[in-house]
Amino acid sequence: MKALTYSRYGKPSAIFEVKHVNTPEPREDELLVKVYASTVNRTDEGLVTARYFVSRVFTGLFRPKKQIPGTDFAGRIEKTGEKVKNFKVGDRVFGFNDEILSSHAEYLVIKEDGAVLPMPENAGYKSATACCEGAHYALNFINKTSISAGQKVLVNGATGAIGTAVVQLLYHKGVEVTATANTKNRELVKTLGATTVIDFTKEDFTRQTVKYDFIFDAVGKSTFLRCKPLLKPRGVYISSELGPYGSNLFWALFTPIIGGKKVIFPVPVKVRESLLTIKKLMENDQFSAVIDRTYSLDDIIEAYEYVALGQKTGSVVIEMASP
Repeated sequence: MKALTYSRYGKPSAIFEVKHVNTPEPREDELLVKVYASTVNRTDEGLVTARYFVSRVFTGLFRPKKQIPGTDFAGRIEKTGEKVKNFKVGDRVFGFNDEILSSHAEYLVIKEDGAVLPMPENAGYKSATACCEGAHYALNFINKTSISAGQKVLVNGATGAIGTAVVQLLYHKGVEVTATANTKNRELVKTLGATTVIDFTKEDFTRQTVKYDFIFDAVGKSTFLRCKPLLKPRGVYISSELGPYGSNLFWALFTPIIGGKKVIFPVPVKVRESLLTIKKLMENDQFSAVIDRTYSLDDIIEAYEYVALGQKTGSVVIEMASP
């Protein structure tokens, strides 16, 4: 099969090679999936560059343990292990795991009880895979809080995969959403459910006088201290990043002790539960993927370089083959 491979951490253009490798063989409890679509997302880019050294704890301290990257997929089951009970050949499935599924390849194997589910009935392969990463992290933002209808939430960075997902999820909770976006994406963010959109190319959102129950930084480009004046007395700040020098971890430990405004660090857990929620929302037409660009597997290095710029809107999809 054809796959993206690497044997060391670094800049994508310096470490990657698309080449033919052996197709994996499923074990007794595994599925062999023909991958039709995957994405290149911030998680993928962060893991292969080891931008955060802590990620090496599970990817490999000195070199990657799994030499095919990729964290999400949508495809069709080609073969099952002899003990597999809940899936069959021909089933359309999708999945995500930020500990790497090696999905940037034409085939992958995954355990039957892993983070894999039947695809939403009304979804194509591209839209199914593009809903995984961003929505999983967005759900982990929301599930760490007690958000209720009528509250005010500010979403900083509402145009990435996490941002476009969290705006949609908040809208269906009846929350009043203010979001930041660049000029070209103002109308897009409004269609996703934002009541107010602040153009960050023209205005510093931290200078407004409105107070919020929650601030979600979906791109990690602000800080708790900058956003703190915008929070109500018991408001909550959540970021998708560790913050300067890991400060969000410190604030998450310290602020609950002193009371008042606090930071919650959204450790992303329960991937399968997120997929179940995403599947249901998609089937009820309450959630849809925003796709920026689509690349072939042969052009996947270019996709990584584009994602590294931090300018994508929604998701960047890799289309492996036509179903």
